[in-house]
Amino acid sequence: MAADLTKAELCDAVQREVGWTRHEVRLFVDAFFAVIRERLEGGEIVKLSGFGVFSLRDKGRRPGRNPRTGEVVPIEPRRVVTFHASRKLREAVAEASSVKSSAGVAVEVP
Repeated sequence: MAADLTKAELCDAVQREVGWTRHEVRLFVDAFFAVIRERLEGGEIVKLSGFGVFSLRDKGRRPGRNPRTGEVVPIEPRRVVTFHASRKLREAVAEASSVKSSAGVAVEVP
């Protein structure tokens, strides 16, 4: 079963790896996410080499359905953030998954 990675856990991992104080790491992580958010809000594409690309996509107006009542309701146009993993990241995940699956754990990677 997959576990979520919280910001606190990310900070702890960075602190162990880099050796900064908890406060310094928290400032860094918050600033990192703020820069990504600001760039996306400005309509820019964010490329993180070896990791992936965050970009924006406009979704048009379309019909949806209320699952409780079955009523057709319009879904308004909106802009969404998409993420496309880099080839390096996909290969690393696939390799890690194949190691886990050969150890007797059933893992399926699309």
